[in-house]
Amino acid sequence: MMKLIYSTLLFLIFFSLNSFGQDMKEGFTYLETGKYKQAEVFFKEILKEYPTNKTARLCYGRAIGLKGDAEKAVTIFTNLLKDYPTDFEVKLNYGESLLWSKNYLKAKGYYKILLEENDKSFPALLGYANTLSNLKEFEEALVYVDKALKVLPGNPNALVSKKYMRLGLANKKIQTKEYNVSEALLKENLETFKNDKETLLNLANLYLISNQIDKAKSTYELIGENTENKLTSLNGIALAYHLNGDDKTALNISEKALKSIDANTTETLKNQTTERYIQALIWNKKYTPAATEIDKLLDDNKAPENWMLSLRATLNIYKSDFKKSLEDYNLILKKDSASFDGNLGKANTLKASGYYKKAYKSAENTLIFYKNQKDAMNFVKQLDLSFTPFVETKVSYSYDNGDNKANAYDINAEIPFSTKFKVLANYNYRVTSNDVTNLKATTNNLLLGASYQLLNNVTLKGSFGVTSSDSETSKYNQLLTDISINIKPFKLQNLELGYKRDIQNFNAALLDREIVQNNLILNYSLNTNFNLGWFTQYYYTFQSDENARNLLFTSLYYNILEKPALKAGVNYQNISFKNQVPTIYFSPSKFNAIEVFVNIIKDETAAKNKEWFYALTAATGLQYIEDEEKQSTYRIQAKLGYKFSEYALLNFYGTQSNIASAVATAGSAGFTYTEFGLRFKWIFLKKPFFKK
Repeated sequence: MMKLIYSTLLFLIFFSLNSFGQDMKEGFTYLETGKYKQAEVFFKEILKEYPTNKTARLCYGRAIGLKGDAEKAVTIFTNLLKDYPTDFEVKLNYGESLLWSKNYLKAKGYYKILLEENDKSFPALLGYANTLSNLKEFEEALVYVDKALKVLPGNPNALVSKKYMRLGLANKKIQTKEYNVSEALLKENLETFKNDKETLLNLANLYLISNQIDKAKSTYELIGENTENKLTSLNGIALAYHLNGDDKTALNISEKALKSIDANTTETLKNQTTERYIQALIWNKKYTPAATEIDKLLDDNKAPENWMLSLRATLNIYKSDFKKSLEDYNLILKKDSASFDGNLGKANTLKASGYYKKAYKSAENTLIFYKNQKDAMNFVKQLDLSFTPFVETKVSYSYDNGDNKANAYDINAEIPFSTKFKVLANYNYRVTSNDVTNLKATTNNLLLGASYQLLNNVTLKGSFGVTSSDSETSKYNQLLTDISINIKPFKLQNLELGYKRDIQNFNAALLDREIVQNNLILNYSLNTNFNLGWFTQYYYTFQSDENARNLLFTSLYYNILEKPALKAGVNYQNISFKNQVPTIYFSPSKFNAIEVFVNIIKDETAAKNKEWFYALTAATGLQYIEDEEKQSTYRIQAKLGYKFSEYALLNFYGTQSNIASAVATAGSAGFTYTEFGLRFKWIFLKKPFFKK
């Protein structure tokens, strides 16, 4: 493109040929048709016989410069300037040689001088416009290219220059999120260059970035109306479906594109189509066929291209094999330190691995090379949000069919001071009552603590506090403790070990008894790459009333859908107490429950600003208490919320269950428990403390 733009002086040189005769027209034809090597040889021979001929020297300099040896061309035109210091044609060629050598700042100053000498010179106006464009001063560049077009209306070189200036300015407006301005500029291009592929691709990209997915699909379809662009069109449509959450259709489109590759397909387009197909396999969690396709690309390939390594790295991220993914991203960056996929992919891998400071660094590297790039900026923003102080409040009301009622207010706060260390605080106020027994108790709980990331996969958390209970018959204070260590021992696994000291506080009667519970806790979760998951929880509790409890809960589930998240599974629960005190609280020697459940959720973290989020769980099953007859059970949990912004959300929740294990009171037959409440979360700073 630039060679076409920078050939605007050829017509001036053509008129000089008449003074030299027909012999030099052959060389001029070489220049005009882009055969710069032949032109160089031709004019070199001419100069052997006529070493001082100005026209031959000009043509030789242009041949050298347009062939790619810009510095040598600058030298040739510098010498010409010494011999012809007032010749405007020589000055124009010298100015153009500064552009070839990418000395744009010097060219800018030089063209200003030329325009002071002749502000109606088409080559000077266009040369200055192109200089401004290369300096990314697109608004001013468009002003001067329009001045050039007033001198020579419809000039194809100037129109092509204007096209690329609009493309550059449109991209600049995308970076500042001025999407409407960018769209208008691109549509102006299409008025001059109908269905221009480059412009349409930029327009489709704009629609993808601004989340106008349907418009992006339509634009890619328009690109595909030209059969030569069929694969480009299909690859873009597949990406649009993926960004819209329809990965199945994205894969179908990619398979269609792959089958459309033929002997006439360029290597570049073939690679792009193969890459999109493998990406679509990964999006659909078809990891085995994706790995097979990647192996085909890499087997016996001693110098794999970066896009191939990026595919393998992406696959390993999806499989949570972050160590292997990081190795590939480092290989990519070793070859190309400015690689977008390498820098941002590495940032994502480091974040998932728990190396948060390094993740920040990789994202910042991305933004050095790609200023204001949307994905990199969003990555940094989301990482910032995870380390920004927040406060969360909750009010709730609960009751059961044993006439127990409770009103509670809870406030929870986290204040991170670094990517490793944060301070924790929790306050809970609860009033329990029973109209039948006329008992009422008030509790105030206060916990203060901290969390510290010991290693990238090990986090220690500890809180200490006090509970104050006040009823008509007793008043007391007790120490509260909550200590846990969270470990990620292997990929897709989480292990938590903890100790928690609290008080039996289900109702006023239990609070009066001041029963202290010491809980040893184990939580273990295992995910797989084939949608199956397993969660297990074990409590061993020893109490101040000399009783002890074993509680085992395990859940096996299958992830049916990803968006919205839909899973179904089976839960099993086993409880046993050392001593049975049924007149005081539910304490069977053996309790077993099994239930099937289904859960659908749109998580608040996945919700965009000004969007609703929700969750619904329905479960039914059987419970066996001691040697009694089996009893049917049910459990319903629901949540509905609204995300006002990245910094604030509100949700209502409710739950009802008749599972006996949910009760801590005496008597379990026909028990039902209901709770509902309102929760508000507010991230009250714009940035983490350590970024202030």
